[in-house]
Amino acid sequence: MQGDDDTCSAVHPAFICRHKVGFAHCDPAGIVFYPRYFEMVNATVEEWFETGLGCGFAQLHGPMQAAVPTVSLKVDFKRPSRLGDVLMFALFVGRVGRSSLDLQIEMTGENDPAGQSRLTATLTLVFTQKGITGATPWPENLRAKLESKITRQDHHDT
Repeated sequence: MQGDDDTCSAVHPAFICRHKVGFAHCDPAGIVFYPRYFEMVNATVEEWFETGLGCGFAQLHGPMQAAVPTVSLKVDFKRPSRLGDVLMFALFVGRVGRSSLDLQIEMTGENDPAGQSRLTATLTLVFTQKGITGATPWPENLRAKLESKITRQDHHDT
């Protein structure tokens, strides 16, 4: 998904999540401390599973005895965010593999000009189940939901 920055605005995201930058997100200068972005990215993924796919983490970790850990994460920090900013996290779905999922999240400020992202995160998640070592195939009903949300195509072979 790397190198597709120009196409993000032309493709509709599968999900958009809004986060307001609070005091706890910032360093003493009032700028978002970079690890807090990872928390916001994870919160976006978690909210998408809950509201976008109808399969929240409570269901995954509870009755399904499963999880979707992040196995790869690349982040490009482009512009800073400050206390009080409202950030929009646009989630794009790329490849859905046998047991993995590629996502891209592009973060902008609520009032930023079009095409001026502040952060881009590329993630790969895998489906795992309790008691099984390694990744396992997506359950068919969840796979169907994931495939219906594909918003962009990856440009790599995996």
